[in-house]
Amino acid sequence: MRGLAGKNAVVTGGSSGIGQAIALRLGQEGVNVAINYVGKSDGACETKSAIEAGLDTCIASMQASGTKPIVVEADVSDEEQVSRMFVEVMSSYGGIDILINNAGIQIAADSDQLSVDDFDKVIGVNLRGSFLCARQAIRHMLEQDGGSIVNVSSVHQIIPKPRFLAYSVSKGGMQNLTRTLALEYAARGIRVNAVAPGATLTPINRAWADDPVKRQLVTQHIPMRRPAESEEMAAATAFLCSDEAAYVTGQTLFVDGGLTLYADFESTWSSE
Repeated sequence: MRGLAGKNAVVTGGSSGIGQAIALRLGQEGVNVAINYVGKSDGACETKSAIEAGLDTCIASMQASGTKPIVVEADVSDEEQVSRMFVEVMSSYGGIDILINNAGIQIAADSDQLSVDDFDKVIGVNLRGSFLCARQAIRHMLEQDGGSIVNVSSVHQIIPKPRFLAYSVSKGGMQNLTRTLALEYAARGIRVNAVAPGATLTPINRAWADDPVKRQLVTQHIPMRRPAESEEMAAATAFLCSDEAAYVTGQTLFVDGGLTLYADFESTWSSE
């Protein structure tokens, strides 16, 4: 995609699932990718190695773009750790052109039993973390020629998800985070958009993906009758980061197989 080769990106939660797929796709496009992780670095290092292995098959392209994946540790809900992460990235790359706010968690509980600590934990990673990383990235982007931020949201920014109250609230907040930052910084060359995945085959969803009965319960509500692959989210994200989307800001791209079209209304039972 136009305008990606040679850019510098930070991908939070890049050690598995959608974040890993995004990091790999950006690496394939010639982007220098800083792969964020928290805790064990195994997944992040695997992502880095995969990018390097893919580039080794096209060494001339790698030399032209200067692609250099790195791994960076930080709990995105912690302001001090986020600041240190961006210092490390700037030290390695000298600039930041792209931020992917992908790190996210969810905790299941009946809302009347949800603890304040668990609520705060989910909001802290998903929404506070996205704000903290966006704030740092914007500070650097304002010193450059702009940049692009993509927030990985969810269909649950508009579809309620019972027993996942904090998650739904965090993604609803991400919608307004995206729109507000987009409006505030559009005139200064910074675009802010979001990708909202539907049901996607990631490690966190293996409980239903690997169970035929549960999988059928999920897919019957998707008009396309299948879950998404992480690579499909990565493709949409790469597009929003690229010059192909140069006139797009403040938007949420739902990559959901039609889930937000309300599959139960495929037939006209409501008016017949």
